[in-house]
Amino acid sequence: MEIATFRATQEPIKDLYRRDAKAAFLTLKAKGVADASTVTCKVETGRGLALAGIHPMAGGSGQELCSGDMLLEALIACAGVSMRAAAVLEIPIRSAEVSAEGDVDLRGTLGVTAGVPVGFKEIRLRFDIDTDAPQSQLDQLLELTDRYCVIFQTIQNSPSTTVKLHRVIQ
Repeated sequence: MEIATFRATQEPIKDLYRRDAKAAFLTLKAKGVADASTVTCKVETGRGLALAGIHPMAGGSGQELCSGDMLLEALIACAGVSMRAAAVLEIPIRSAEVSAEGDVDLRGTLGVTAGVPVGFKEIRLRFDIDTDAPQSQLDQLLELTDRYCVIFQTIQNSPSTTVKLHRVIQ
């Protein structure tokens, strides 16, 4: 979507949400099916099925998508879109590359060492931007991108979570 179209589309939506906070509430959903005979999960995406599996360093085949990679990819996608949405600042950007790295201690994931946590220990998000904009504008761009990137804010602020198991008899 072009920036001008984005601005024009977003403004009436913002006005609605200012008037009606309930209208701004959104529940996103995802669904997948864990395979009965393999260590994979078919995840429904907006563009088709993604087959997720175990990372090769944890015993997987390497043929499927790793969920840790998918988390970093979601972070990159969200951060990149958030940065471009901040283009309302009219900062001239010729190109921007977004990258993310995350460190995982697989001893926790594999349960081989007690006390080693499961999950990312550290995540680093980076923007390489080709621009002549002054540093003050870039600082503002980074601040807005950080503040409005849903995935980054979710990772930083750990939402309350629940997990349930329901027995389905066929």
